[in-house]
Amino acid sequence: MPAECEKTSWAIEMKFAVMLETAEEGGYTVQCVELPAAISQGQTKKEALKNIKEAIQLVLDVPKAQGKVKGELATVEVD
Repeated sequence: MPAECEKTSWAIEMKFAVMLETAEEGGYTVQCVELPAAISQGQTKKEALKNIKEAIQLVLDVPKAQGKVKGELATVEVD
């Protein structure tokens, strides 16, 4: 394949706010603020934060898998 036809892989780092709460039954629950469908839990804070990363990735992969990515994300400020 000629060099000008090679595919380039881009890595995009995204940061999300998550809400970490102590669970009544022990451990922690965590939910992504920007992606409410991304919810997880863990016995420790470290485990819960590791698990929410996986949950966020799964939520982000759904539109790609369905072939419905049609826009771009933006951030706006509201006074």
